[in-house]
Amino acid sequence: MIGVIVEFTAELLEGRLVKRYKRFLADVLYQGAELTLHCPNTGKMTGCAEPGWRVYFSIADNPKRKYPHTWELVENAQGELICVNTQRANQLVAQALADKKIDTLAGYQQIIPEARYGQENSRIDFLLRQAGLPDCYLEVKSVTLCSEHTSGLGYFPDTQSVRAQKHVRELIDCVQQGHRAVLLFCVLHTGIHYVRPAAHLDAEYAALVTQAHAMGVECIAWRAKISPHGMQLVEELEFQLSEAVNP
Repeated sequence: MIGVIVEFTAELLEGRLVKRYKRFLADVLYQGAELTLHCPNTGKMTGCAEPGWRVYFSIADNPKRKYPHTWELVENAQGELICVNTQRANQLVAQALADKKIDTLAGYQQIIPEARYGQENSRIDFLLRQAGLPDCYLEVKSVTLCSEHTSGLGYFPDTQSVRAQKHVRELIDCVQQGHRAVLLFCVLHTGIHYVRPAAHLDAEYAALVTQAHAMGVECIAWRAKISPHGMQLVEELEFQLSEAVNP
């Protein structure tokens, strides 16, 4: 286990979800009134946004924000906590890299976030550099989709993602150029215990990940411990290549 903690700046407030809509908005019931939150998640959020579920949200200090409240966590019907704020994945990984807590990535001293790279005008989440080592291109994906049919199985992506496909192609190019490339699935769902590409939702993405893995792109998964006080990466999970299109 590792103890890299991302703390919320203040204690999260608790409400009940009314609905999520327009991708970036959600209405909740809080202290008897309806409140609109910013939803920092561009995905479909399957299994993360059922009306009536308990939600936790933060308040921003910026007075210019139209919606100062940010949806952070949701508790599903099984009592499992899910972080719907996808920005938290990169924060967790950034802290883990700085503290040298992920053993396979601990040999790099220089950590460059959001570096431009590739032939498709992309930004890599983290470019890692160390004298005497190949540059390491690290792409982070937030995993919140849990299978309804197979206990503990998590998937990425939660819908077809052309952008995610592009990132895998870029990582393949990095390996072909002699660099190191790593695809890290950051699991932000306490009910997920192993991860696969979602072939049933994005067959092209799953095929690209299989190709990338065969060509030397490293695929790893780490799960976060989640509470309304903060989150921490606690364990590496099993990553499996997809073998079928059925969930």
